[in-house]
Amino acid sequence: MRRGLKPGQIPQLTIRNLQRMVPVDLGDLQKFADNVLRLCLKIRRRQRTELTEQRRVFVLLISDRRMAALHRQFLGKSGPTDVLTFQHGEIFISAETARRHAHRFGNSLTQELRLCVVHGLLHLHGFDDRNGIEAQKMDAMQRRILEKALQ
Repeated sequence: MRRGLKPGQIPQLTIRNLQRMVPVDLGDLQKFADNVLRLCLKIRRRQRTELTEQRRVFVLLISDRRMAALHRQFLGKSGPTDVLTFQHGEIFISAETARRHAHRFGNSLTQELRLCVVHGLLHLHGFDDRNGIEAQKMDAMQRRILEKALQ
């Protein structure tokens, strides 16, 4: 039986850099992620979510190679993706894919990594992007969270 958080308690969020290809400012990303975690927890959900149940959340920056292996193993898809979120509080982010997306969409790496963190935390909080309507709701919430976090 999993022990959830007490009311008002916030999970401990830890960011670890497990890749060497892309330099990342972990201090800045950690500060941002801590702020976003608090903002996400303010979003009312109808039921408990993985985010409200976890005592610890890990954001793990990994390589494309490692992400591709996880993507294949757990979703049966080939190639890397930017973010994979697991229900036990693990958010995997491919730093290499984030860098490519930053270039493609005209963002900085910092902006792209922040987007990935928000996306992963929202998945833990019960948001889904597998169908059109839910993806639109999640996208709108991502934009609101990013806007609030950067004020």
